[in-house]
Amino acid sequence: MRAEVATVVQNLVLERGYEETTVDDICATAEISRSTFFRYFPSKEEALFGESIDAGERLRDALTARPAGEAPWVAMRRALDALIEQYEAHDERTRRLTRLIVNTPSLAARHREKNARWQELLRPEIARRLGADPADDSDPRANAVIAAALGCVEAALAAWTANSQPQPLAKILDRAMQAPAHPR
Repeated sequence: MRAEVATVVQNLVLERGYEETTVDDICATAEISRSTFFRYFPSKEEALFGESIDAGERLRDALTARPAGEAPWVAMRRALDALIEQYEAHDERTRRLTRLIVNTPSLAARHREKNARWQELLRPEIARRLGADPADDSDPRANAVIAAALGCVEAALAAWTANSQPQPLAKILDRAMQAPAHPR
């Protein structure tokens, strides 16, 4: 039900605009009550982000599954593959949603909050790969690697959405991270 409501929100927002879409519109289209909506989502912003909120756990799991000796930067890039593939699977829709998020201040702020949450999820594994203590908040290296990688994702998404005939997102991200192309 949560995924279905998130899809309704995304469709309405893409059709009408973010500010023009109300929770009542969402409830009417999804054929649910306001209380049901708020049982699944605390806000319209949260509903718009839908499953991307849960993507942090999937990203952490993908990172943890990478070979133990793989360098932190390479492991981070390869862990992002599934997320990038998901974006590319719905390319035009994802491009439109990304443009909306970047150009709507409240959504851009929510996106930054999501990235901060992802940073906390990823920090222990990146710290381990660096040979650092994940509990040592005075060591900035793990946070720097994660922030840089997520910044590269944002830069890649911005470049991907800026062009009406974009390259594959994975190639743009590889370029942003200066990583070798993943063999396909």
